[in-house]
Amino acid sequence: MSKICSVCGKHPSAGRNVSHSHRVTNRVVNPNIQKVTIVENGYAHKANVCTKCLKAGKVVRG
Repeated sequence: MSKICSVCGKHPSAGRNVSHSHRVTNRVVNPNIQKVTIVENGYAHKANVCTKCLKAGKVVRG
């Protein structure tokens, strides 16, 4: 499944884990993407949408 939100374009970002002893390792921060059925232009289709867009009401589920 794609990890890009089809509404806002949110995608995975790079970051770092830093331990107590300050050892640094790379990590990936993934957004919470869900495959949901949305209504767009009167037609229902499946799309990958992040949960922030779902909670904000930026899409109509159906």
